[in-house]
Amino acid sequence: MDWEIVIGLEVHVQLNTLSKAFCSCKTTYGAPPNTQTCPVCLGYPGALPVLNRELVTSAVKAGLATHCKIRKRSGFARKNYFYPDLPKGYQISQYDDPICYDGYIEVPTESGNKKIGLIRIHMEEDAGKSMHGMDGTLIDLNRCGIPLLEIVSRPDIRSPQEAYSYLTTLKQLIRYIGISDCNMEEGSLRCDANLSVMPRGSNKFGTRTELKNMNSFRGVEKALTYEAKRQIEVLESGGTVVQETLLWNEQSQTAEPMRSKEESHDYRYFPEPDLVDVQLTDTMIDDIKKSMPELPGERLQRFIRQYKLSEEDGLVLTSERDIADYFEEAVHDFPDTALMNHWVRGEILRILKEKQLPIDQSPISPGRLKELLTYLIQKKITPQTAKTVLDAMAETGETAGKIIEKKGLMSISSLDELDSLIRDILQKHPAELEKYRQGKTQLFGFFMGQVMKATKGRADQKVTRQILDKYLNT
Repeated sequence: MDWEIVIGLEVHVQLNTLSKAFCSCKTTYGAPPNTQTCPVCLGYPGALPVLNRELVTSAVKAGLATHCKIRKRSGFARKNYFYPDLPKGYQISQYDDPICYDGYIEVPTESGNKKIGLIRIHMEEDAGKSMHGMDGTLIDLNRCGIPLLEIVSRPDIRSPQEAYSYLTTLKQLIRYIGISDCNMEEGSLRCDANLSVMPRGSNKFGTRTELKNMNSFRGVEKALTYEAKRQIEVLESGGTVVQETLLWNEQSQTAEPMRSKEESHDYRYFPEPDLVDVQLTDTMIDDIKKSMPELPGERLQRFIRQYKLSEEDGLVLTSERDIADYFEEAVHDFPDTALMNHWVRGEILRILKEKQLPIDQSPISPGRLKELLTYLIQKKITPQTAKTVLDAMAETGETAGKIIEKKGLMSISSLDELDSLIRDILQKHPAELEKYRQGKTQLFGFFMGQVMKATKGRADQKVTRQILDKYLNT
């Protein structure tokens, strides 16, 4: 039988606010355990929550970026369940009236762009963290109350590859609007997946399972591939898929049962009595909309149009907001956008990869790159020298001008100086000269190399070619 995979994703995004969702405790990652807590996030009796305004602002930004409708009045609810790292015994979340709903994300697939619908984006607080070891389980409650957005997709995803594309596109959007760093290693982006299979052409979904504990987007893709195969094998052997929650084991590359899958009634939701509803006005939403940056899709099209870039170049330069910002600062008032694109895409990203640095920590600022390339387009240095200078800039932090002056790297373009040098080289290689004149014209590159070696790459290539051509072909 031909089977169709049906996937829906629930993504938790930890926001980069300075304080928690309902108290003033800090949200610094890596702080000593239980040092960023207070009576509110520890659930002490009588301690009352106060809503962090930035949580609401971030939620609206996420909704606007994903084409959601924004609910002007939304409330909070208590999601009740017992877990050792949930000191209140409940989590403050949203249930009936999420702040954002009915949106979509357009993602690239093998068959073209596809819209993946969003059911909702809602606000909630995080639980603490259980740390399991040989001596038992310890609890760190620093994460209690950290503000989260839960972004729930419709079951529109039809393959593990589409799920990967959805997640990378969502991460790019969230990072562009600046509400989270989406660092999966630090837990600021977490993903649960619901998967079922059904006969192709059917309109009735199969029994779904939920997958947890996936630590990378590739891990999500692998886990979904495994679970789809497992469900198909169960059904084709005459068995029944059980609705349950599975934990992905990265080491064994298998999914292991954790518990039966909960439904919403299992959490006994009821309205949060200690918080008033969130009420937004058109003016408030418009003000947030005005603060939004240009989104990646819009920026890509502008880059292609304004800077005459190919789509491939544009995709690289707009893949991260900081890369796009770097390029725009560097190319401003620079006469050769193609040259700047080549150097940012090639050399700057190479250096950052080698040093394992994000571009906002680049050792070479956009202004200093522009200075270096100005020397190049003015033919004061050669392309080979420019790369040498760039590497020196990355290591020393010095400007291009200072390095060029200190190392004597200015380009040699004097006709008299190069003419004398080339005649001397030709005299030293009579055998190669004779072979060239007998028709072995590929030796032209040999003579170019000798000139570059003698000048340490500082000879102007155009002038060098003209002089060599004069002596070799006349």
